[in-house]
Amino acid sequence: MFNYLVKSRPGQFLLIGIYFIILGFILMPFVEMASRLSFYAAIFFLGFFAAKNAIVDTVQSKSPNVDLLMILAALGAVTIQYESEGAILLLIFAGAEALEDYASAKSTNAISELMSHIPSIAQVIKDNGTVVEIPTEDLKVGDIVVVSKGDLIPIDGLTDQQTMVNEAALTGESVPVRKEKGHEVFAGTVNEGNAFYLKVNKSSDETIFSNIIRMVEEAQNRPSKVSKFIDRIESKYVISVLVGVPIFVFILYTFTDFSFQEAFYRGMVMLTVASPCALVASATPATLSAISNGARNGVLFKGGAAMEALSTMDVLYSDKTGTLTHGDFEVVEYAADEDVLREVVYMEQQSSHPIAKAVVDTFKDLNLDQVNRSEPVEEVAGSGMKKGAIQIGKPSAFDHYEDVHEYRKKAVDGNTNIFVGKDNKIVGYFSLADRVRKESADAVAGFQNDGIRVALLTGDNETVAKKVAKEVGATEYAASCLPEDKIKYIHESQQAGKVVGMIGDGINDAPALANADIGIAMGSGSSVAMESSDVVIVKNNLAKLFYSFKLSHRLNRIIALNVTFSVGVILALVIWNLFGLLNLPLAVLFHEGSTILVILNGLRLLRQGEEETELATQPAYEVKV
Repeated sequence: MFNYLVKSRPGQFLLIGIYFIILGFILMPFVEMASRLSFYAAIFFLGFFAAKNAIVDTVQSKSPNVDLLMILAALGAVTIQYESEGAILLLIFAGAEALEDYASAKSTNAISELMSHIPSIAQVIKDNGTVVEIPTEDLKVGDIVVVSKGDLIPIDGLTDQQTMVNEAALTGESVPVRKEKGHEVFAGTVNEGNAFYLKVNKSSDETIFSNIIRMVEEAQNRPSKVSKFIDRIESKYVISVLVGVPIFVFILYTFTDFSFQEAFYRGMVMLTVASPCALVASATPATLSAISNGARNGVLFKGGAAMEALSTMDVLYSDKTGTLTHGDFEVVEYAADEDVLREVVYMEQQSSHPIAKAVVDTFKDLNLDQVNRSEPVEEVAGSGMKKGAIQIGKPSAFDHYEDVHEYRKKAVDGNTNIFVGKDNKIVGYFSLADRVRKESADAVAGFQNDGIRVALLTGDNETVAKKVAKEVGATEYAASCLPEDKIKYIHESQQAGKVVGMIGDGINDAPALANADIGIAMGSGSSVAMESSDVVIVKNNLAKLFYSFKLSHRLNRIIALNVTFSVGVILALVIWNLFGLLNLPLAVLFHEGSTILVILNGLRLLRQGEEETELATQPAYEVKV
């Protein structure tokens, strides 16, 4: 905290102000004029940024703010020769502002930590074979970059040979991942294999890390509902105080035996205690702290409203592949002639879906020179892919196709099966197996123990859906879902008055994510899914979502406590002042002290670590995230 004060201009002014206040109290018994001058200097330095904000905000927004009340209260104290009280008032106010700025800075550090994973310089091979260093942001699609062993990968691209990459910064998994020739590697991950050449396939502003950084930045600028409500009433409240205090002074001076100085003094006390400093600080520092905590633990919220809303969720619908399961499919059985097989592998190369990746990996040595590349490959959302007369996809897409080879009977029950069709005939099939993530079962158990209904929505067949739902402990499931089917389930729950969350990772999940009250995307999923969501789980771990669900509950409790406490303090101090039981030093201490307390209470969310949140309340699932 001290380092932050020294490095920032408001912090430096705060430290200078503290020096002059101490000097003023030291000189007070000896040289009264020097003591007053010290307090004046303290008021200047401590009130400089508050006065600047008061003037600029009042002019720009054409409405007064809480800073204006503090400046007027301090000037009023000086007018009746209470310079020390005015200086103390601004000291505590400036200290509270510094704490709030510190919360914002800690949230911003989440971005800095992410950006540290991306090298600023990349080594590019030119056409003449020379290697030159250029800034990472200047890299273009198609450039060839040299990535040495142990280096951070500067940008997303395709590797020219087999290597091992540590993707812990993205997935949280410390075990290196084997990348074959032509596989995509990501900016911010570490090459733990031999040096390789990387062919850039995305610009620097399109990489996974750049999307993460952008979302954290946007989240800081999207206030929560409570924050927006407080912001809306702040100016109206300040105006009512500015009108009410002169009336209060007039009543005391006219209808009681108070002198003008005594009435004015009580008015300055009222101006101080009625200021909504603590109320204004009730939500924003806590929300920023929670967003920063989430980012540090691999969950990105696109604003405070998303963080607040997560705790209100009644139903969580989940996709299967890559969400509840690892998504690293393996082809366990297939049937197709060689020409069909070549077409399928070529088509699947154009997709990033886990099933497509499994097919390509299984047949990576297949020669595709004879494949006709002039026909475009089209993705059919929710069904599969198409190239000319050939179509591949889930079995339900081929219900009306003729099955001369009886491939429907050969498809393995309980596995994920895809068919290949041509000219209204099924000409091949692939049977793939996937594995359920252990943390998915733990997270589902945690949600259900907290009263959240968890249901599986998958485009896969009934057998696979039932098997996965049983393994993760989901109470309900729906199989063979098209994108519009997922939306239908979401709308039905919403019409029943439920707050609906939806988690997925594919293009076919994007419409459902956009229609849900809370859309949640897996970080390894499609960019469309990430753009359509309110929350992104960077590390592909559903337990992280449950952690954030608990964090969201704690955030809302802290905000509610802060608001109740700050309003209670204001009412108590106003009542005490009405009965003449409060002097200006105590008013400053209690009022600004309450502001510091609510900010510190919000900052507690910065320190909440994963180990503090238990996944479930039942002994059978005592797993901590």
